[in-house]
Amino acid sequence: MDESVAIEQTLWDEMDGLTGCVAIYDSGRPGKTVALRFDIDCVGVSESSDPNHPPVQQGFNSTYAGRMHACGHDGHMTIGLGIAKYLTSNRETNGVNGIVKLVFQPAEEGVRGARPVAESGIVDDAHYYLSSHIGFIAESNEVVLNPYNFLCTTKYDFRFKGVPAHAGAQPHIGKNALMGACTAATQMMSISRHGSGMSRINVGVIRAGEGRNVVPATGELQIEVRGENEEINTYMCQQVERMAQGAALSYGLELETEVMGEAVDLTNDLELVDILGTVVSEMPVLTAIPKRSFVGSEDSTILAKRVQKNGGKSIYFVIGSNLKGGHHQSNFDFDESILPTAVQLIL
Repeated sequence: MDESVAIEQTLWDEMDGLTGCVAIYDSGRPGKTVALRFDIDCVGVSESSDPNHPPVQQGFNSTYAGRMHACGHDGHMTIGLGIAKYLTSNRETNGVNGIVKLVFQPAEEGVRGARPVAESGIVDDAHYYLSSHIGFIAESNEVVLNPYNFLCTTKYDFRFKGVPAHAGAQPHIGKNALMGACTAATQMMSISRHGSGMSRINVGVIRAGEGRNVVPATGELQIEVRGENEEINTYMCQQVERMAQGAALSYGLELETEVMGEAVDLTNDLELVDILGTVVSEMPVLTAIPKRSFVGSEDSTILAKRVQKNGGKSIYFVIGSNLKGGHHQSNFDFDESILPTAVQLIL
């Protein structure tokens, strides 16, 4: 790995652990303000070391255990940087008026990053907001103009606190946090699904206990719920919170609830969908897919809805890519030949 291209320590220190970045291009000419959002974070997966894995062959595979770009966000930031380079290198001839804000957003995984970016106000003056994703539901040279079924989601950590005790000598004074966590988990999976649309729940992580002869004093659940709209997602949230509270009460436990991330649903503005369709039709290499179900969650929706609430227009679309491994898998790799086309498409 070429360490000469790594971030300088002084810049790292100045960032103080914050990994987001906004670059603002002002053309110096009157016009609209356009916000382009690119998520930049990695996934908690260890990258494959298989010698046939293209990043291994080409020397850019992750060197950090449990950290790799397994969702294409490195491609997203590359597209953003390509746009930035074009704008600044062709200031007098690029034909761009007004202001372009390139929002490089951290922490999309876990849908944690968009909310603080939105609350910073950086997109509040945007007339137009564009965001996209590589791969996912389309192949190379396909563009899904108007994906739908963006699921609202809320990510929870539930922490149960009990009382430790010797499991043989004094089991009666212990309060078993493991049992509280297990009971909550099984009860959550029995929640009735909503009749008005799609709903989802997943208990992804459970941690509890200190030893085989100790009544467990700690238990933790990491879960997520999803809903086709905010009403359904709220219903799922209310149900899992009730289950966790009930389990804690049953075992005499304290309960700490923390929302770790969230995303909302989204309806694209048709004006932008039509414009995108026209642009795609003028690029012979690309094929337009009018609509396709997304059936996932994306916190870009928080930024998009904020722009819409302030009177602007928003769109989220999919730039197709053939994949050598699925998203969030250790052998993930996308078709890099799509990157120049993606830059041209957005410009």
